[in-house]
Amino acid sequence: MSGFLDGIRCGDCECNVDWGERRNTIASVAAGVLFFTGWWIIIDAAVKYPTEGEFHHAYHTCGVIATVAFLMINAVSNGQVRGDSYSEGCLGQTGARVWLFIGFMLAFGSLIASMWILFGGFVVPQKHVYPGIAIFFQNAFIFFGGLVFKFGRTEDLWQ
Repeated sequence: MSGFLDGIRCGDCECNVDWGERRNTIASVAAGVLFFTGWWIIIDAAVKYPTEGEFHHAYHTCGVIATVAFLMINAVSNGQVRGDSYSEGCLGQTGARVWLFIGFMLAFGSLIASMWILFGGFVVPQKHVYPGIAIFFQNAFIFFGGLVFKFGRTEDLWQ
């Protein structure tokens, strides 16, 4: 899964660009754009629907939890999870795996909660649907940005 950018071919030009060396840069920029887009969408919804009746401010909690999950997932390297480069600390490899598992649970939980808010708070009561869609897309973009940043980069260039 982490080698999907190694064999990418950009057209038939003779530019001889080695995408393997720029893989970390491309994955980082793509993840940053996804993360930024998620927060930009929810800021737009908050500005467009500023009152508590149109857009409850507690709904921002899902995005905050998704952001914390993004940081938790990417704080642990793949080498630490495999046990290649991490043998010290409180719990060692097991602690890294538990930390990563909790991060993924928070990420999936915030994505599911955003769907619940979308349908339970906006679709069923037949309110303006855009704030609910904005909450869902914010969490989806943050989630996929975290996946791209975690699995799109390679650690071979760090050593």
